[in-house]
Parts: sequence; C-alpha cells; structure tokens
Amino acid sequence: MDNAVNLRSADNIRILSMSMVEKAKSGHPGGAMGGADFIHVLFSEFLNFDPSDPYWINRDRFFLDPGHMSPMLYSVLTLTGHFSIEDLKNFRQWGSCTPGHPELDVARGIENTSGPLGQGHTMAVGAAIAERFLATRFGELFSHKIYAFISDGGIQEEISQGAGRLAGFLGLNNLIMFYDSNDIQLSTETNAVTCEDTAMKYSAWGWNVIKIDGNNHEQIRYALNTAVNEKERPTIIIGKTIMGKGLVDNEGRPFERKTSTHGMPVSEAGGSFEKSLKNLGGDINDPFAIFDDVKVYYAKILEKKSLIASEWKKAKEKWAVENPELNKKLISFYKGDLPEIDFRSVVHKEGLATRAASANILAMLARTVENMIVASADLANSDKTDGFLKNTRPFRKGDFSGAFLHAGVSELTMAGIMNGMALHGGVIPACGTFFVFSDYMKPAVRLACLMGLPVKYIWTHDAFRVGEDGPTHQPVEQEAQIRLMERLKNHRGENSMLVLRPADSAETSVAWKLALENRKTPTALILSRQNIKDLPSATGDRYNDALMSEKGAYIVQDCQGVPDLILIASGSEVSTLVEGSLLLKNENIKVRIVSAPSEGLFRNQPQEYRKSVIPENIPVFGLTAGLPVTLEGLAGPKGRVWGVNTFGYSAPYKVLDQKFGFTAENVYNQVKEYLAGYGK
Repeated sequence: MDNAVNLRSADNIRILSMSMVEKAKSGHPGGAMGGADFIHVLFSEFLNFDPSDPYWINRDRFFLDPGHMSPMLYSVLTLTGHFSIEDLKNFRQWGSCTPGHPELDVARGIENTSGPLGQGHTMAVGAAIAERFLATRFGELFSHKIYAFISDGGIQEEISQGAGRLAGFLGLNNLIMFYDSNDIQLSTETNAVTCEDTAMKYSAWGWNVIKIDGNNHEQIRYALNTAVNEKERPTIIIGKTIMGKGLVDNEGRPFERKTSTHGMPVSEAGGSFEKSLKNLGGDINDPFAIFDDVKVYYAKILEKKSLIASEWKKAKEKWAVENPELNKKLISFYKGDLPEIDFRSVVHKEGLATRAASANILAMLARTVENMIVASADLANSDKTDGFLKNTRPFRKGDFSGAFLHAGVSELTMAGIMNGMALHGGVIPACGTFFVFSDYMKPAVRLACLMGLPVKYIWTHDAFRVGEDGPTHQPVEQEAQIRLMERLKNHRGENSMLVLRPADSAETSVAWKLALENRKTPTALILSRQNIKDLPSATGDRYNDALMSEKGAYIVQDCQGVPDLILIASGSEVSTLVEGSLLLKNENIKVRIVSAPSEGLFRNQPQEYRKSVIPENIPVFGLTAGLPVTLEGLAGPKGRVWGVNTFGYSAPYKVLDQKFGFTAENVYNQVKEYLAGYGK
C-alpha cells in the first residue's frame, strides 16, 4: 500500500473542491475537504463500479446526503473519469453538469439528487431494501453494497429517526453509512444545538457502530472492511473529521475547524486560498491540476474495477444459461416491463369507495406484478393497501421474500425510502397513507418529481368526508397543492407528476393502469373513504368509458345538441353533479357532465380535443371538495366553482355534505344563480 499516493489523492480532492468553490465564488468547501479522505478510500478501494458501463445493475450504489458537499463528489468522480476539469471549472454555472447540489445522473456516477438534508441516506435505505428483495429472488450473485454519506445536519433532520429505525429493524447488513462528524454546522458549532450520543442512538436501533478518526486512512480501511463483512446489521462509521482540513490563513497559520468555511469560499471565510493551495501541494498557476502520480494511481484503480466487473459479468452469463427463465425475469424487472394485466377482469361491487376499488386492484397486482413493493405508514387496513398485503408477506429481518413494508408512523421516511427503491431499479414502489398526511411527504415527493421517479402514491380519505375525525384529518388545500406539481415541468419538459382522482370504481381501475404505465414521473392516486355511486354509462360498458381518463378529462354524460351548461368535477363530486343534473333537466337545461381526474393530462391534449369537451363561451360550473382554485383553471374566467374555503368540522360526512353544500339541491341552486347572472 503506497500511503504517499493515497494521501496525495485525498489532498488532490481537497484542492479541486476548494478551487471549484473559489472560482464560482459560491459553495461549501470546508466539509468537502474534511470528507476527502473517506471518499478517496471508498471509491478507490471498496466501491465496485464498471468504468465503461455506468448502468451496470450490480454496481455498488453511493448515496450522498449533504448535497452541499458536491465539490467532494465531483472531484473524486473526476479522478474516476466521470467528469472533466472543464466541468469542475463550470461549477454552479448555467447549463453545467456540476450544479451546486448534485442532481441524478447515473452516467456520471451521481446516484441521487441531494440537498434537503436527511433524504439522501434515507434513499440509501430504500435502495438497500430493493437490493435484498432482488437478491432473494435471483440469488446472492446479485448482492452488492449500498454506501451512504451523512453529515451532522442529516443526523439532526427528523427523517433520520425513521430511516435509522427501519434499517436497524430490517437488519440491512448491505447498508454502510459514513457519518462525517466534524462538529461544525453552517451557522454554529454542533455543540450549540445538540448533546446527543449518536453512537448510542444507532446502537439502540440495532446498527453496528464503529468510531474512527475520519481522516486516518488505515482506520477508514479497517472500518469499511469490518462493515463489508457484517452479516446481521447495517453499519454506521462515525468518523471525526476536520472541517477545512489543510487550510491556512494569510500568515500561514492553521485555519481548520472554522464555521465560516462551511458555506463560503476560503478567501471570503478568512483563510488564504493561495497559501492553502500551496500547503496541500497544489500549483497556484493551475489549481485544477490532477497530480501525475494520482492520475497513474487512478488509472490502475479503474483497470482493477473493470476486471472485477468483467469477472462478475462472466459469472452472470453462466448463471443466465443455467437459469434462462429467471434471466428473462431479471431483464424485464430492470427494463421496467410490465406483464399483461387485465384491469377489466377485476370486478367491483356497485357503489364502492375508490379506496376499496383500489384494494381490489392491488390484490390482483400482488399476484401478477412480481417486482412491485407496497408500503403503508401504519394504515394498511384504512388506506386499503392491505389488498396487496393479504396476497404477500411483510418484510422482516433476514426475510425479504414478501413484498410489503410496514413503514410505521413515518410518512416522510416512507416516501424517501420509495425514492431509494426507484433509484436502485428493478422494483416498482408504491406507498399509502391518508391524503392529509401528504403534507408530511411533500419534501420527498418533490424530489421524486425533480428526479423523475415512477413512485406510486396511494392517498386515501381524500376530502372532508373523513367526517367525525375532524379538521386535522380532513384535506382541503392538499389537492390544490399536489395538482401544482402537474403544472410544474421537470427538466425534460414533462409534467413533473401525474395526479389522478377517480370518480368511481371503473375510473380507479383505469387510474391504476395509467399509474403503472407511467414510468417517467411519480403518480398520485387520490381516493375516497366513503362509497360512491357508479357513474352512468351510455354504452353499457363503464370500464371502456373510463378509459377516456387517459385524456385527463372526458364527457361522462351529454345532451342533444349544444349544451346550455357544462358541469365538471373529479372524484366523488362527479356523482353529485349527476344527481344535480336531474333537477336541472327538469327545467329543460341541457347539461354536459365532465369527469376530470387529471387536469395535467387534459392540458396535454390537443386544443381540438380540449375544446370538444369544454367549448368556449358555454357556462362552466365546477364542484370540488377542495379549494375552488383546484378547478378554476378548467372552469375558465367566466366559470364558477363551488368548493371549500375553510377547514372542516367533526361530524358525520353526510351532515358535512349538507352543511358544505355538496348536494344535488345545492348544485341546482348554485347553477340557477350562476346562469341568471352569466354574461352580465
């Protein structure tokens, strides 16, 4: 072992990290410099990847939690050939592949988007579950390690509680996390906000805990070797590191362990960039240089990693010959292919709650989609994900033969874990809870939208009709918030999320069809607690009618000729409009009823189709159990929307329907008033 070149490699990472931030005049150099030793040893000696095949399915995964330490990751990935020096010089600039916080880019070795602290290592827990799920089905040939890097801030974020608890409970021995404990935060030292014993906390959760000097290469190697050989528990390596290791000030005195270097360039923080560069062995005339001996060393490292990957691929080829059917299944899992699913064949009783219809679909999916994993935040019997659970088994320590995760009361953790499963690949993750608790999940949902992860969210109890549970459990503003994600575009120009609120059982079947077919973005299924009358069908084939949900909005019931009025809603309110239309028809008002499960899909349709459903210059009345703004975009500037403008109340849901005006009679009254004043 050449200790000199290893120390030079770590210093080279420090130099590149410091130089990137200095040139950009923005960023976080201190933590990156302190973590350089661990990241070098991990990538050079332990992390398995194929330099010529970044998507190799059996690569080890590395999840960065503190995204502000991106200079460290970009620097080591430059040594491995994933980034160029020019990429580093464009750090934090428009159009560069080196943004301030890393964004998912597997081709360049970036396994996750990170920035919101705590989520990165939680995604690693999800990836570790996916790895165990797949290795259970295909054999230990397909086992690999999931590495995570977390900071003081990530340890403090509440999501770390759920991630640590679940990883320990499930005995994820394939998960190895390095805690970069440098005692410095952005605005204070760590001792100003906490005195907890992190080691005891993780030990209590069932983790293997190793304490080391995080800048000592021998201790890092020892800890990683011990962690790799651990058979029962996830491992956390608590490494005491030095913030801004190697920094000096203008007088050449040590400038390490400074809060200022956490979030600003060295020269602005009070240190000397030039003298620190020289102290670390760099060249002031070429601060982005890679040392010659480091180049040679990493070239040898890459040759070795290529050989390891090649040997594995040979073993996999032999396995494929011996297991042709399993190999076909493995390929289909990672490609995201779906088996033939006959959604029409699922028979629903009349007038079901859409959560119950979803349970029927989930029962069928548990038997047909072998790589689907469903989770629930302690609500399986209420969000009806138990339709899936009844046809499989929950994960237990050492047993991943089932496909259900009891996440416990930890919605944000569950959502982060789902993201990790999707990032790992080979599985289809879905999770359920009450719609009102989507508030807890939004930070992870937002990252799923940003990364384009096909996670399925099963959000039930969709409106004030939760009833007696009262306003704490009755969503009002949540649908408007989630539907904003349909309007927000991702970086590929697509709606960042597909949001579906089905109006009856048939639409629920189609909603699940659309959700599984959507492999580009997350999908939200917003489902009712209470029973809903099935919508009428002019064709006698309600499922076939509901297939028009693929266009986002469609005509459920029409009149002869040009309508006098268009009634529009989603979810359970559509059946209320049907009842109200009967009263309107008694007065010879010609009515068209439109179901709009997805405004985003509808807006993606050609203008010709949109105008055929909602023509211009015809009055539009919308009904929504959420904020009126939920439908105002479809109702248009001359339309009127009846919605809910207050928090709910505790009462039976039928009483709330009456009090809030969600009845056929109120639809009639509101429409009459609206039409009387229309155009005035």
